[in-house]
Amino acid sequence: LTLLLVFLTEFSPLVMAKDPLAEAGLHFDELNKLRVLEPDVSQKTTELKEECEEFVDKIGQFQKIVGGLIELVDELAKEAENEKMKAIGARNLLKSVEKQREAQQQQLQALIAEKKMQLER
Repeated sequence: LTLLLVFLTEFSPLVMAKDPLAEAGLHFDELNKLRVLEPDVSQKTTELKEECEEFVDKIGQFQKIVGGLIELVDELAKEAENEKMKAIGARNLLKSVEKQREAQQQQLQALIAEKKMQLER
């Protein structure tokens, strides 16, 4: 059978004008193995498979990079939130101290007024 196939592939132009195997959708590869796909279609399919594998690898690398970036941004967001809470706490403490001073000032003014009244008597 292999001898017949070699004969058909090498001498088919001399024997017949059309290749009956090609008409039936059968082709020979570079190793003279019978294939269903045409050699150029098979080659393009192999190239596409390799490109797809490269693309999948690049997507995996991209996902790792983006994952690291997301972790970094989350960490920075937590730090910013902590600093924000510290600032709010400091502002509230400052307001509290300010209110205490105002209350103390009012007490002292009331005491001064009381002392003045005592002095006038």
